[in-house]
Amino acid sequence: MHLEPRPPDAPDLALLLDLALKELIDRYPDSPSTHYLDPATEFLSAVDTADAAPDLIGCIGLMPVVDGVGEIKRMFVRAEHRGRGIARLLVPALESLAGGRGATSLRLATGRRQPEAVALYESLGYRRTPAYGKYVHDPLALCYAKLLR
Repeated sequence: MHLEPRPPDAPDLALLLDLALKELIDRYPDSPSTHYLDPATEFLSAVDTADAAPDLIGCIGLMPVVDGVGEIKRMFVRAEHRGRGIARLLVPALESLAGGRGATSLRLATGRRQPEAVALYESLGYRRTPAYGKYVHDPLALCYAKLLR
């Protein structure tokens, strides 16, 4: 497996983002969130190179950095590949990318119905913060931030 950048309009990334969105809708059918994704979001992909035809098995997005703050979007690993540490590789790689884009901190929103995501982010040093932006009035949203070195 290796990590590589992927343009947001790549067909295999679009398929993975559709799976991520489907999972969000399944977990949060009652959520007021719009699931909007800035088209300028940059993506890193986890590619499984074990087979002859490499498969995209995970992704993580970085929304454009504004005033030193980047935002993580659509961190997702295919269900059949979870538990292998892929997310633990994607997050630090995105932190490095964000730092290279001028970010001094990263923020993200996840949800109360994603305990595995909450545990991951907390274990990687992300701390709960007050809700921001569209998440302020979403009772299911949990917001996190981390200062980058």
